[in-house]
Formats: sequence, C-alpha cells, structure tokens
Amino acid sequence: MQIEEIIERINSFLAEEFEVDADKMVPTANLKETLDLDSLDYIDLVVVIESNFGFKVKPEDFTGIVTFQDFYDYVLSRVQPKELA
Repeated sequence: MQIEEIIERINSFLAEEFEVDADKMVPTANLKETLDLDSLDYIDLVVVIESNFGFKVKPEDFTGIVTFQDFYDYVLSRVQPKELA
C-alpha cells in the first residue's frame, strides 16, 4: 500500500466517523480541533485505527500527535514495517 493510499484511507474513515469535510483535513491542521475531539472521541479514534489497520494503539502514542501530518506519520510508522515483514 502506497503512502498516498494510506493517507486517503485515513482521511476517508476520519471524515465518515467524525463527520468532517475532508477538505479541512490538511497535513498542517490541528487534529483535535479539526475533528472536534474530546476524550471519548479519542477512544473512537483508537477503535477506528485498530479496525482499519490491524494494530494496537496505546494511549501514550497520542502524546506527540498534534497535526494530521503527525497522525499520518504515526500510522505509517506502524503499518509499513508490518508490510515489509
């Protein structure tokens, strides 16, 4: 799976799950503000990631995630090593 495909897939499920216009999901946008996330929404986000990409997410994984690019980088770092194995 190519990086662009993964980012497109991420944006697609985020737009659907959090009812946000995909045009607002740009790499520099703030993830929490754009998706209007509260603590319960983070749980939904974890479930969506795990079901779409098949890896477990730890709460501490989100400490450094501020922008969509941070989020993309996180998912890519977890997905790509598995695909190379």
